[in-house]
Amino acid sequence: MRKYLIQAIAISTLIIAGCSEDIDTSSRYVFKEETITSYLSKHDQYSEYFRLMNEVLVSTMSETNVSQLLSARGHYTVFAPTNDAIQAYLDSLVKEGLLTEASWDAFPSQRKLDSIKHVIVFNSIIDSGDNYSEYQINALPPQTATSNSVEIPLPNMNDRKLIVQYYGDSLLINDCFIDINNRDILCINGVIHAMHSVISPSNDTMDYLLRKYITDKNSNFVVSAKLVEACGLLDQLSPWRDDKYEEQFQKDMIPLKNEETKGETATFHTPEHRYFGFTFFAETDEFWTQAIGKSVTDITMEDVVSYLDAQGVYPEAKRDNNYKSEDNLLYQFITYHLLPEKLPTDKLVYHYNELEYEPSKKTPGVAVMEYYTTMGKRRLLKIFESRESNGVYLNRFPILDNGRSGTYHEVSCDPANEGIRVGEPNLKGENDIRNGIIYPIDKLLWYSDDTRNNLQRNRIRWSVPSMWPEFMNNDIRCSEITDEKHTNVYIPNDGQYKYLEDVDISPETRFNYWTGRGKGWSNMQGDEMTIRGITDCIMRLPPVPKRGIYELRYAIQNGGTQRGMVQFYWGSNKEKLAAMGIPLDLRQGADNYLHTKNGNVWSDIGGEPDKTGDDDYNSEIDKRLRNNGFMKGCRQYSAGSAGANPMRNSDICTRRILLRERMDPEVTNYIRFKTVMDDDTRFFYMDYLEYCAKEVFDNPETPEDIW
Repeated sequence: MRKYLIQAIAISTLIIAGCSEDIDTSSRYVFKEETITSYLSKHDQYSEYFRLMNEVLVSTMSETNVSQLLSARGHYTVFAPTNDAIQAYLDSLVKEGLLTEASWDAFPSQRKLDSIKHVIVFNSIIDSGDNYSEYQINALPPQTATSNSVEIPLPNMNDRKLIVQYYGDSLLINDCFIDINNRDILCINGVIHAMHSVISPSNDTMDYLLRKYITDKNSNFVVSAKLVEACGLLDQLSPWRDDKYEEQFQKDMIPLKNEETKGETATFHTPEHRYFGFTFFAETDEFWTQAIGKSVTDITMEDVVSYLDAQGVYPEAKRDNNYKSEDNLLYQFITYHLLPEKLPTDKLVYHYNELEYEPSKKTPGVAVMEYYTTMGKRRLLKIFESRESNGVYLNRFPILDNGRSGTYHEVSCDPANEGIRVGEPNLKGENDIRNGIIYPIDKLLWYSDDTRNNLQRNRIRWSVPSMWPEFMNNDIRCSEITDEKHTNVYIPNDGQYKYLEDVDISPETRFNYWTGRGKGWSNMQGDEMTIRGITDCIMRLPPVPKRGIYELRYAIQNGGTQRGMVQFYWGSNKEKLAAMGIPLDLRQGADNYLHTKNGNVWSDIGGEPDKTGDDDYNSEIDKRLRNNGFMKGCRQYSAGSAGANPMRNSDICTRRILLRERMDPEVTNYIRFKTVMDDDTRFFYMDYLEYCAKEVFDNPETPEDIW
């Protein structure tokens, strides 16, 4: 039998300094001889919860109930609702019209009764496994510098990530208060936190929530929801899980793992699920009422189209009422607000090893940015954060101190380029949906000429896993869960199951991924692809912002002895991609050597270390490298964990200029990597890629920066 539903995902829970409150441990409850079950059974305020624990089974495939589970050894975190909390929850079901009275006898069917019991119990428990710690208060993830809401890395028994919220001295889990006097109750097998409310994240999906907004007309996103509906997009926002994958995984039709025994030995584990998710950056109703001058209930789609037309939005789009057409103004407008991945507040941008980042304080260092491809017509959306921005912004283009001796902090930001601040999402009750998250914005978001021009004037760098929504929706990219199952991930090849929509993986390819957490690797954000075997894979690339000539660059880190060599191909017809240049040798550094089984061969591409204070000399070395198709590593990220030297100073970090070609945003391009070595122990490494327009890399007045 593969697994029970409650088998936990193990996590190395770090005790993180910087929690928003100081915990007085002198009065902490410690029951060294009590299990969680025995403690709850002896305290009347949990009698209802204890009764439910005895009635709810851990899975449909087991006769063990949750009470028995919590009497066994382990490390459980239990957010235990009091009797009053459970009664209040039943009262809320009456208000919603789901019950006629707040009584267990009032449920219309046994199925509904069992479902509510399951909601109360499964959402309240996190299992950290036998080898890791439970979540005491000071082990919960701290708030970031720009958000008071942070995900707990480990999911609960209902396979949902809970949200920690900090409001002054109060601590909430999914908008439910933890009792300040009854928390950190330590037992033999875990910890109990008394809750004033039942934790009950909605199982609804994005489409259901938006339909409810339209019907009830009492949210802050009625108009935005109506735009999604008018464009026929609601059904696209309904999936939350690939049930075919779920079935095949449970029946062992998909390999559980990939055992690497050739070269560097490692075990990579197949994801248990293939979830779908969405992010919606939505103008609020307050914005629309002020912009159009009508009440929410009176605003029509024609009103919105007239307003957008007056603002000069998408001048080449059609202005007819065929809103479901990709050529239509309204369709192009609203799809630019939607991403096919669910981005939690603390992962709108990723912080790990950019220069000056302070992990213990979650304080941003130098400016960082992510680039995602939107739904509908494929267009780039930039998500940006810096220490100076004091928040996360969409399409922000400040002036950065990016000189050779600069800091890469914001110097200034023209109001026209400040972008749109991303607001705090409402995660209360029904708004905490399973497959998405809605962020409020208070300015008009669209892919304007100014945005596209600014994107073209800036180098575009992105971490390779950010291209794949599946990596985001299934907590694969840079997962904070540090057991082997999450740090070493195997993606099935297409013959086993097509897990990544935007990647074609041949049967001979072993598509592996390392999160790299705590390894100190010289990679952007720490993670890397370690693709092995007789590699042959094709990847869909993000769009460029404007028509023009671009360089496509590939980051190389040649620190491993098992790196390989591939031929790369590029083009718009993935069935007939053209070979581009000479093979890419992943063993080659800037000024060190090629790692081989028979020893080291010195590099001949012309790299030399920077000389302090000698910009002319350093610039000449950069030119020499470019003439050979290479660049030094970027300066934005450390060659290792936070605090290490910049990649630029590392002799194992380089960038290879793969190609220089004319590209069009209306044309989808692909890149193919195929091994040229008859040695399946060699690794195909991937970290980050870059687009750089000719206006940047060949600018005679302002040379491209080193960051």
